[in-house]
Amino acid sequence: MNQPPMKWNAWGDPAAAKPLSEGIATLLQQVLGVDGSPIAAVTLEEVRLRPSTLSAADRTALTAIVGEANVADDDQARLLRAGGKSTPDLLRRKDFGPQNAPDAVVTPGSDDEVAQVLRHCSQQRIAVVPFGGGTSVVGGLEPDRGGFAAVISLDLRRFDRLISLDETSGEAVLGAGVTGPEAERLLGERGFSLGHFPQSFQYVTIGGSVATRSSGQDSAGYGRIDDMVCGLRMITPAGVLDLGRAPASAAGPDLRQLLVGSEGVFGVITQVRLRVHPMPAAVRYEAWSFPDFATGTEALRAAAQTGTGPTVIRLSDEAETGVNLATTEHIGEQQITGGCLAVTVFEGTAEHVESRHAETRALLAAHGGTSLGEAAARAWEDGRFAAPYLRDSLLVAGALCETLETATWWSNIPALKAAVTEALTAALGESGSACLVLCHISHMYATGASLYFTVVAAQRGNPVEQWRTAKAAASDAIMRTGGTITHHHAVGTDHRAWMRDEIGDLGVEVLRAVKATLDPAGILNPGKLIP
Repeated sequence: MNQPPMKWNAWGDPAAAKPLSEGIATLLQQVLGVDGSPIAAVTLEEVRLRPSTLSAADRTALTAIVGEANVADDDQARLLRAGGKSTPDLLRRKDFGPQNAPDAVVTPGSDDEVAQVLRHCSQQRIAVVPFGGGTSVVGGLEPDRGGFAAVISLDLRRFDRLISLDETSGEAVLGAGVTGPEAERLLGERGFSLGHFPQSFQYVTIGGSVATRSSGQDSAGYGRIDDMVCGLRMITPAGVLDLGRAPASAAGPDLRQLLVGSEGVFGVITQVRLRVHPMPAAVRYEAWSFPDFATGTEALRAAAQTGTGPTVIRLSDEAETGVNLATTEHIGEQQITGGCLAVTVFEGTAEHVESRHAETRALLAAHGGTSLGEAAARAWEDGRFAAPYLRDSLLVAGALCETLETATWWSNIPALKAAVTEALTAALGESGSACLVLCHISHMYATGASLYFTVVAAQRGNPVEQWRTAKAAASDAIMRTGGTITHHHAVGTDHRAWMRDEIGDLGVEVLRAVKATLDPAGILNPGKLIP
């Protein structure tokens, strides 16, 4: 059930890539002035990597730990782990100059092997970048050498088992390298599901989701990944942390939550104990139209604060609705005129689904919603993982396309949405391009919700710098207007400059103290998370 390996310079399965539809091409031409002419890209045969700096002695030592078959330093292995899948990552893959990449890929198969690799690398000052599915969109996999002798990618794909399932308690222990589809297959064979479906689901690993504090599209029903974590094991240069003894505890601060979202800078997560649930017996869909984003937002707030319990609930703004971005297969076609599209999905027992659907339906109708039936909600689900493929096609056609996300209190959503939209529009306008700024709410809480922005513009000059300038302007606007620098994409390198504003000087010192305790040599994923 695992997907084919991702393409080195694009998202996902190469066989799933599609050319731009006529509707999208027309939209690009009319709104942004992008003519769609393909941009020349470097081929795999033309790629030049910076030479490996891993010494022969260190390679021999690492081979002695994990075996010859589990150490790779050929160009293809290195290139596939040279970064994540953000727009800047993919644009850099188009560079004809020498490209940065880890010096070798080491693939341990046990906790002891991980510990030995970390011990050797600490002694020899070799940086270590833990690698799961390679889906980071915030520079979380940059092979930063800093002052280190070399840098290796520590690939966790051999940690790929369902270790145990407690059907009575509803807990499963999964290896960190288990992918989203494999987790669902392994659990499904026993009648259970995790229910964690981020857009990166087809490639993301369990360990990567936990390390980045990921949020899946079904978060309204099942919570974020951090809500699901009951325990975890992390191998650090200083020793092993095995946390989570009970469903709840008053034994001091919860160290599990210190490690969730740590992005590989404190240690290597090798297994996770997660809350699971029985496979749903029934699923029900309903789409809604609201006259405007403000009305739809108030309806979602009421649903969150009443606790009506949809598994999925999301609201597209007028711009996103207008181009049908929510139903990926029909972007730029069959346009919905006016209003905002909302999608709801309900999973569970037949009785539970019926009651939650009825209560949510009545509430949304009372708050100005008009039912559109099932079709648009089913269309959203059918295309829920397809958007990254569209982004690849847009980049090839000369468009700049990227996403960013934040979260804030319900009362602050209008101000934050306006500030980010204005910042992006102004920054991209200064680069000489009009832009489309689309937004939706996809994760919500009693006190607030996330805002997820998709930005499309024409590539101008150096598109990496063009986006970096726009992203910095948006990030400044987020911090100025009271949002979080990231809701579910993690920090990586892209958000690191704003972490001090997020957590304060003392918060930074706390993270540095943890880093110094668990990773005294500073080898783990340098340059990420901590300012």
